[in-house]
Amino acid sequence: MSSTPSASPAKPESTVTVIVAFLANLLIAVAKTVAAFLTGSASMVAESAHSWADTGNEVFLFIADKRGVKRRDDAHPLGYGKETYVWSMFAAFGLFTVGAVVSIQHGISQLTADEEAENYLINYVVLAIAFALEGTSFLQAFRQARGSARERRTPTLRFVLRSSNSTLRAVFAEDAAALVGLLIAFLGIFLHQVTGSAVFDAIGSIAVGVLLGVVALVLVDRNRRFLVGESPSDELESTVLERLLTRPEIARVTYLHTEFVGPGRLYLVAAVDMTGNDREEHVAVALRRVERELEDHDAVEEAVLTLSTPDEPSLTPASASRVTPTPSRG
Repeated sequence: MSSTPSASPAKPESTVTVIVAFLANLLIAVAKTVAAFLTGSASMVAESAHSWADTGNEVFLFIADKRGVKRRDDAHPLGYGKETYVWSMFAAFGLFTVGAVVSIQHGISQLTADEEAENYLINYVVLAIAFALEGTSFLQAFRQARGSARERRTPTLRFVLRSSNSTLRAVFAEDAAALVGLLIAFLGIFLHQVTGSAVFDAIGSIAVGVLLGVVALVLVDRNRRFLVGESPSDELESTVLERLLTRPEIARVTYLHTEFVGPGRLYLVAAVDMTGNDREEHVAVALRRVERELEDHDAVEEAVLTLSTPDEPSLTPASASRVTPTPSRG
């Protein structure tokens, strides 16, 4: 099977992206914690909780990257790709419970607190350093996402949301949320300084928590979809059909089912009409050979081909995602 751009598997670059994010978040978490301890800023407490949550999440994402690339065996005939979504789900829950819940609870508790004036300079310096480090991590994730999106000829944000690469999506979303959260924290601290009211700082903490909660829920939903069997995009199914029809052994395709079983890994089922009129045993051998050749492609975890019946209508690339007749078992 020739290249299938929309389903290329996760690359080692994903691991680099996770490691860069881990190192950046660890440094940021330490700096924010020290600043929160010295100043008592509610927004800085929320930001430190956010960064510690992100740091822990990168460990889950690293495990996801490593466990998800294991090849299939007798115990896991469709491979280990869905482990990626399990560990990414843990990371999303961590972002919600540690980042969102702690930030909101602390912000609410500080709404009526009578805080003394803070050392605002410490907060501003730490926020600036954090923005630079988070920006570095985000640029790494953005470069990876943009490169993959260009290969698929799709907008970067759409690719990130729909990609089967859950680790890239998690780092991209967490870093983007971190940059927005830093701006919110800066605004809350600045208004506290200008007005003398700690309410703005507390509101900043709550706003950061709400932001993290929304991001976490989006990540949980995307991982849930892939765990229960996410269907590829219409464009991908059309591309797969086109690739099948370019094979000299296949005259037409009457049924096509594709499903993600891991980052960039597909389970492919198709009913095909083979060229020529060979005897049944020769056709069976040809089917098995085509299956093996399809599975040699990085994007195909397993391929299962059956024979079409003469009365079944042929699929075209435009109709591949809309027509799903029952495959024959000939």
